[in-house]
Amino acid sequence: MPKITFIDHQGESRTVEAGVGDSVMEAAVSNDVPGIDADCGGACACATCHVYVANEWASVVGGADELEAEMLEVAEGVADTSRLACQIFVTEEMDGITVTTPESQF
Repeated sequence: MPKITFIDHQGESRTVEAGVGDSVMEAAVSNDVPGIDADCGGACACATCHVYVANEWASVVGGADELEAEMLEVAEGVADTSRLACQIFVTEEMDGITVTTPESQF
């Protein structure tokens, strides 16, 4: 199973396993990762699973589609590698990916 490392805004990391095809948000929620609120349950209807994808993984993950980009407009602290964790679906190629959670989710 691919491993995902979540780093919180204070630098504390937690590595979890994720099933191929699951979203990064699902992996976070299943493993009680702090900083991923997931208020809409993965429907891309909020921005409470906002993460920063590590630069070296950005090309593997790809960019946000139009709906996700609209949702990111309401997130605080959006950066070039911002994504909604509910819209990143785990592949074998993502084994070892690192994402950072923002200081707050809105």
